[in-house]
Amino acid sequence: MRYIIALVVSLFLVGTVQANQCPALVHKIDSELDSRQLPADAVSEIRALRDQGEKLHQQGKHGESVAVLKQAMERLDEASQ
Repeated sequence: MRYIIALVVSLFLVGTVQANQCPALVHKIDSELDSRQLPADAVSEIRALRDQGEKLHQQGKHGESVAVLKQAMERLDEASQ
């Protein structure tokens, strides 16, 4: 029984950590977009990914949100090179 309780608590904490990570990633993407000179097509693609990630966060799909926001960060890095 203790193992089940520990598993449930662990899953809850992982969800909470991911939920807090989403807004931080959104803020970081916004900051990077403001500070970098990027091609317009890259900016629109990154903003679309950022908006999708924010929408997923608002829907409570934090794991999916983090994945999309990390994809936006990767695209930011690629576009900067």
